[in-house]
Amino acid sequence: MNVVIDPITLEVIRNALSATAEEMSLVVMRSARSPLLREAGDLSSALTDADGHLIAQGRDIPMHMGVMSFTVREFLKRVPRNRLNPGDVWFLNLPEVGGNHLPDVKAIRPVFIDGTIQAFAVSLAHWADIGGAVPGSYVANATDAWQEGLRIPPLRLFTADGADREKLDMVLANVRGADEREGDILAQMAATRAADERLQQIFSEHGTDVTIAVIAAIHDRAESQMRDAIAAIPDGEYQGEDWLDDDAAGGGPVGVRVKVTIHGDEAIFDFTETDDAARGPLNTTPFIANASVFYVVKALFGQDIQPSGGCYRPIKVITRPGSLLDPGFERPVVGGNHETSQRVADAVFRAFEPICAERLTAGGPTTSGLMLFGGRRADGAWTTLYETHGGGEGARHNRDGASVIRVHMSNVMNTPAEVIEAEYPIHIDCQRLRDDSSGAGRHKGGEGIHREYRILCEDMSVTSMFERRVVPPYGLQGGENGAPFKVTIVEASGDKSDLPGKANIRLGPNDVVIVDSCGGGGYGKSDTGK
Repeated sequence: MNVVIDPITLEVIRNALSATAEEMSLVVMRSARSPLLREAGDLSSALTDADGHLIAQGRDIPMHMGVMSFTVREFLKRVPRNRLNPGDVWFLNLPEVGGNHLPDVKAIRPVFIDGTIQAFAVSLAHWADIGGAVPGSYVANATDAWQEGLRIPPLRLFTADGADREKLDMVLANVRGADEREGDILAQMAATRAADERLQQIFSEHGTDVTIAVIAAIHDRAESQMRDAIAAIPDGEYQGEDWLDDDAAGGGPVGVRVKVTIHGDEAIFDFTETDDAARGPLNTTPFIANASVFYVVKALFGQDIQPSGGCYRPIKVITRPGSLLDPGFERPVVGGNHETSQRVADAVFRAFEPICAERLTAGGPTTSGLMLFGGRRADGAWTTLYETHGGGEGARHNRDGASVIRVHMSNVMNTPAEVIEAEYPIHIDCQRLRDDSSGAGRHKGGEGIHREYRILCEDMSVTSMFERRVVPPYGLQGGENGAPFKVTIVEASGDKSDLPGKANIRLGPNDVVIVDSCGGGGYGKSDTGK
């Protein structure tokens, strides 16, 4: 049937779809057990069409959203449609199945309209523990994927009859904090159920043929907008690079390199020259590379583009098998999700500096700044604090950078000190801006954060996973670099030591972890006013 869609109907349905995705995220935050989801919001939500192409997303985390543009499509390669039924909710975390790293677990629900799959609802949540060698599942010295925790292929945990307890119990038996994980799983399930209810209403109110036609129109319009944005970029080749501090296994900096080719209304992003896969857990997937590329193009050239599957049609991303961005499924990837994704984004930003420097910010806190604390409360229950730390935003051509903020591929919030002290055997001794951490320039970068964690339990596992410790946030157009990230351990005895960017250690009562996050780079030369 050939359905003509008027602009008003398109906007009404498009906004209804976006509101549905946003409601999913609210459901998780309001019903999850872990503070990581309730307070920090380390989660994302999306809707796809019947073929798995993105049609709507929440206001969540760019690295998640870009990955979920591929998750359902890869899922359908493994699970035939004839195995899917109304009420199913499937869970998975395999990086090779449209994923990123093991702690980010996706819940997928097929949405049936009149007996036919017309959409999928996807809820991604970072589980505070997914098993593995250390609490929190960040194994700094991991050399293969199996050391990082439980690998979940597409697994149906819920049907219309409720939870499949045998499968659910198998998952919960292999993670720490099973009660908290079960609460988070139920929250993800509830989010997909809310999406199903809203989609039923949308299809019923507007009719199946009209809604399907609108979804097709959303893809086509996004493609047209993306082509217009690319066509406005001068034709040519642009090159950029950025560096990881190290390979997490004793090696030196690891380079991410991109060659961007613009031809008319199409763009190719070639990462072939990126270094080989890291020995440690800083590798990532081609899906993350795509997510970072899309983020940069939208941020610089198409801010008003509605994210959907159509956006990707004019863009081609090339990764080299065996490289940092395409390492194969056996390699560890837990840190690559939020560290290497940011290196990809910064490399692409740097590539476009010659033609749009005034649209760029200098280097900022393009790292999770992750500190992960795992131990037991007085009642013996496992507790895992997964805390990311913002830093100083890089300056722009017309303003200073903001202080203690997250940029680009990250969008999580901090956990308030009061919540940390209520939920975990930790006391926050001090929290303030990090003085003199910003990079100088005509406009200066923002300041980082200074935060001190005092351990209150007998044995606490502490994990670091952060960048910008060796390679600092860069200045732009002559501005100076920001101060690098730094973490200091002060033992109860008074002895002090610097903590590497990727490490697993154990601490005891009255040991203190001091986090000084990086400052932002400056923009322009302060002495010339240019």
